Amino acid sequence: MLIFDFRAIGNKLLAIRKKAGLTQSEVAEAANLSDRTYADIERGTVNMRIETVLKICDALHITPDVVLTEENPGLAAKQSELIAELDKCTLQQKETALELLSVYLRSIK
Repeated sequence: MLIFDFRAIGNKLLAIRKKAGLTQSEVAEAANLSDRTYADIERGTVNMRIETVLKICDALHITPDVVLTEENPGLAAKQSELIAELDKCTLQQKETALELLSVYLRSIK
């Protein structure tokens, strides 16, 4: 799911930067941005062009999807439910289900 909230994007960038042990100045310099601009981006107070997102992602060594998307919490629950159901199946049923899933996944590539 795409994120359109600049505050949420800024919060993700903040968490990623801190996890990488970088300062705002270091990321700003690597992305060829002013310190002030990068600080505003992390606060979510500015609109970014896609070029800026790409520069920041390159500076943080991440792909844009890391900051521009979020997982659907319901999806993880559905996945867990399906795995629980699969665990209740016989060996033959599991093999069939996994083969069907494998065929489906190959078909969408």
